[in-house]
Amino acid sequence: MLAALHGVLDGRDAALTPVVPDTDSAILTGLRVGEPIGDDVAVVVTTSGTTGAPKGALLSGAALLAGAGATHDRLGGPGRWLLALPPHHIAGIQVLVRSVVAGSVPVHLDVTTGFDIAQLPAAVAALGSGRRYTSLVATQLAKALTAPEAAAALAELDAVLLGGGPAPQPVLDAAAAAGVRVVRTYGMSETAGGCVYDGVPLAGVRVRVGGDGQIKIGGATVALGYRNPVTPNPFTEPGWFHTSDIGSLDSSGRLTVLGRADDAISTGGLTVLPGPVEAVLSTHPSVVDCAVFGIDDDRLGQRVVAAVVAAGSPPPSLQELRAHVADSLDATAAPREVHIVAELPRRGIGKIDRKALVRRFTV
Repeated sequence: MLAALHGVLDGRDAALTPVVPDTDSAILTGLRVGEPIGDDVAVVVTTSGTTGAPKGALLSGAALLAGAGATHDRLGGPGRWLLALPPHHIAGIQVLVRSVVAGSVPVHLDVTTGFDIAQLPAAVAALGSGRRYTSLVATQLAKALTAPEAAAALAELDAVLLGGGPAPQPVLDAAAAAGVRVVRTYGMSETAGGCVYDGVPLAGVRVRVGGDGQIKIGGATVALGYRNPVTPNPFTEPGWFHTSDIGSLDSSGRLTVLGRADDAISTGGLTVLPGPVEAVLSTHPSVVDCAVFGIDDDRLGQRVVAAVVAAGSPPPSLQELRAHVADSLDATAAPREVHIVAELPRRGIGKIDRKALVRRFTV
């Protein structure tokens, strides 16, 4: 994959479409693999397919290189990278691109059969001296923090980029206590990966939030469009990608991502976004992980429901968690139903699968 990226980034070779082995032929057909493509396209990166069949984001070599260069500038300079994410995912691809830019070869931690934290110390040691980085998702970081040797290995790195959705506050707190330098990233396939770090856009990246709260990202890292265009087209404004996320910008231009618009819960005539509710729930000492979603309700339209991974026994009660949320947010946001689960369903590289939870708990 690294050698192939060299060829497409300098324009010598035809575009790549990285996919997992044994990908369904219908998906390959939808992505038009094998058909002619524009010379300005370097990589066709599949999205996570949250709203149906995966889409193929058309990324130019310039967009990928802009993201890699801006990342190194933000982190303090090029370094050697540990690849601990699937190389077909945009976060993994960018680890490879950054390695190309740095003139180095990444250390590859194979995650085909899972994330083996026992291999972390040796993998970090193999990076050698100088600046060292990796990119993880929250579930990987949480798992690594359960083993002192793995946590200590991550603490040796100059930065651990954390993407794939928001991380529970207890995980971030545990990482800080272990000395792991976490940089929270926001971005997607359509923006050549993470392009907003700890709320601040990378150099060359622009962010707007419309009156409807929708986040729009513009600048050097934005894709050229989709291989399989959709309606409505989020690329209609030249140079900008209209995300499906809701957020806000403070007076300094720092972005806070509140959640996906299609995850919003309409309850009793008001709108509740899962993200802020999950952030409050995760601060409860008996909550290890949680997900908030809406279930149809004859009276309210939808009711707010939470799935909670609990710490210890007995688990927290509904009344206890409702009061905890109501202390920080409007009482409307407090869950009316709580389900204790062993783990949360996830898709892609670690994003919560809310649709699976809705199916599971809809009577």
